[in-house]
Amino acid sequence: MRTFARMKRIVTLILSLLCWLNISAQYDYLMANRKVIPGGYDFWIYTPEDYYYSQESTPVIIFLHGASLCSRDLNRSRRYGPLDAIVKGREIPALVIVPQNPGGAWNPKKINDVLEWTLKNYPADSTRVYVLGMSLGGYGTLDFAGTYPEKVAAAMALCGGSTLKDLQGLGKLPLWILHGTADRAVGIKESKRIVKALEDAHNDSRLRYDWLPGANHGALARAFYLKRTYEWLFRHSLKDKDRPLCREYSITNSDLKGAYSDMDRNLPDPEVIDD
Repeated sequence: MRTFARMKRIVTLILSLLCWLNISAQYDYLMANRKVIPGGYDFWIYTPEDYYYSQESTPVIIFLHGASLCSRDLNRSRRYGPLDAIVKGREIPALVIVPQNPGGAWNPKKINDVLEWTLKNYPADSTRVYVLGMSLGGYGTLDFAGTYPEKVAAAMALCGGSTLKDLQGLGKLPLWILHGTADRAVGIKESKRIVKALEDAHNDSRLRYDWLPGANHGALARAFYLKRTYEWLFRHSLKDKDRPLCREYSITNSDLKGAYSDMDRNLPDPEVIDD
């Protein structure tokens, strides 16, 4: 009888735990992933609040940080960008992947390894994968999108450039390049070089670019807090015939200055699972 009672308590405990896991899956959280890809990047995955219900229809955003956040400390990658925007109240209904670059240029293959690991372990819409980044992350965005244009539904590169020898892959996907004219950290000529290469090849039908007058390097970071940034990304899919570029949104200096104005400060912070 004692053995039966003990087993009954264990079964009850297991069922309760499974029930708790099922319920908790309905709420947003940040999951730290360390050393899950041999020789690859560590990374965060943000799971949106309704992921339990949306799963296979959930889009994916990859955010690539700049050089100032390069480190082996995974928490540094949360200092600005989409994850910080979520904490500040911006609702982003997507799986958000944030790799941590320990130093040096972003490696497109390693970024792809993180994406493939995520798609294998998290049900999501693989036709709606987006990438955006700033500065060194802007370089990483263009290098990744230009290497894997068939995987990226749309990309946004802020005050960056590219190390690719062949830039024509960037003409195969909707791409938005932004750069401030007063940027002293990464000169605007780096972005203009990308634009010229695509225009000269008549491969710019899916390209848009904006040069923000007087904007310095740091000003562009506010774009990650704008609702329209994510709305623009979500307007694109690999399923779209001929993959047209959405031109219905704009980002100006005024928009950047008011980036925090419509934040929902009452949204609960996501649970952080960091072991």
